[in-house]
Amino acid sequence: MAAADGLAFHEFEEATNLLAETPDAATTSKSDQLTPQGHVVVAVGSGGSYGVEEEVEEEGDKTAVLDRIKGSLLPRPGYNFVRHHLRNRPDLYGPFWICATLAFVLAVTGNLTLVLAQRRDPSVHYSPQFHKVTVAGITIYCYAWLVPLALWGFLRWRKGVRERMGPYTFLETVCIYGYSLFIFIPTVVLWLIPVPWLQWLFGALALALSAAGLVFTLWPVVREDTRLVAAVLLSAVVVLHALLAMGCKLYFFQPLPPEHVVPPSKATALPPNILLTPTMSRSMATS
Repeated sequence: MAAADGLAFHEFEEATNLLAETPDAATTSKSDQLTPQGHVVVAVGSGGSYGVEEEVEEEGDKTAVLDRIKGSLLPRPGYNFVRHHLRNRPDLYGPFWICATLAFVLAVTGNLTLVLAQRRDPSVHYSPQFHKVTVAGITIYCYAWLVPLALWGFLRWRKGVRERMGPYTFLETVCIYGYSLFIFIPTVVLWLIPVPWLQWLFGALALALSAAGLVFTLWPVVREDTRLVAAVLLSAVVVLHALLAMGCKLYFFQPLPPEHVVPPSKATALPPNILLTPTMSRSMATS
């Protein structure tokens, strides 16, 4: 133990002498070494840099997610989402939370629509519909995972037929669909406006932007196939996307069913020349 302490003291003394000889020396927390430029590097501790590196990496991931969300909102021809935003680094963080947020917002706004309808019309009887949370979650997550799985499998099969085709990986396909759903989150909130034609206008605009992003991203892959297969595949992608949007609109924002509307009270109309006697009043009240 004493020998080790003596060796450490001797090394520290040598480093001190070198620092005295080279005033422009620098220190670091990694190891004791002399750089080729003559700078002395003295160890002063370790372990503090790991937290900084983790924070930098976390900030980089958040920035990448925000950049991918922005890219999904403004698709344009020739701008590939995978090549310009994923860059061979697909993530599941963004698609997971986008789907969770969309499902939650769908369920909440669907209930708020009925609450607002009740405030406009007192005859409407509303009770919370908690089952919509489950329906929204199952619908969104099944779409965001099963459709990319089927698409990825089909492209892998077509790759064996057309050797020039290079399909995306499964995680890249999931990212494409997950980020394409983000535009529907603000759209669902705008559906609270009780103007039917305005709701359909917002829905059509969101569907056009989201489907365009899918088509522009998938086109570089499917264009190597035959024209018929490419047209059918892209048409199926757009139709499925439209069915999801229309299904959410019609189910979560549908008018109240008949059992939730309180029927108006029935009254028996009598001619104005007939006077009600006390006996007749009591009999009508009991009936």
